[in-house]
Formats: sequence, structure tokens, C-alpha cells
Amino acid sequence: MSTETKTPLEQVNDSLNQLREMRHYAKNYVEQLTAQWLLFDGELKKFGQADAIEALMTRQSELHDALEQQISALEELAGQLQPAPQETQEGA
Repeated sequence: MSTETKTPLEQVNDSLNQLREMRHYAKNYVEQLTAQWLLFDGELKKFGQADAIEALMTRQSELHDALEQQISALEELAGQLQPAPQETQEGA
């Protein structure tokens, strides 16, 4: 059993990877909901479901946008947590 503790940079990178995966799925869901909205706004308009699907599509899109913002913030934080490059020693 490993008792290794992750560095703050490793923790941020783990979170970034999870958020990027969520962003990928959120984008796919927005595309799927858009297809459903087009179907209900077109051929199935008589069922009155276009507004409900549009509301879901809007919320899913807002989630996608929020994920983008958080990913950007964590990428900036990860950059700040990067260790400073070691200077090469001359004559060594």
C-alpha cells in the first residue's frame, strides 16, 4: 500500500484531467440535445417539447462554459505551481 502524497501540482493536474473529460462529454451532450431540439422543433413540433429540450440544451451549454472557465483557471494555477527551471552550473 502506497502512502505517497501527491504534490499540489499533481493534484491540480488530476483535477484538470477530470474536468477535461467532463468537458468532452458535456460537448457531446450539447450536440445530442441540439439534434433532439431540431427534431422536436421541426417534425415533432406538435408535441410541444421543443421548449423543454431547449432549456436542457441551454443548461448543458452553461455547464460546458463553466467547465471551460474552470479548466482555464486550473491551467493557470498549474503553470504557477511548476517548479522553476534549474539553472545550469557553468564549469561543472
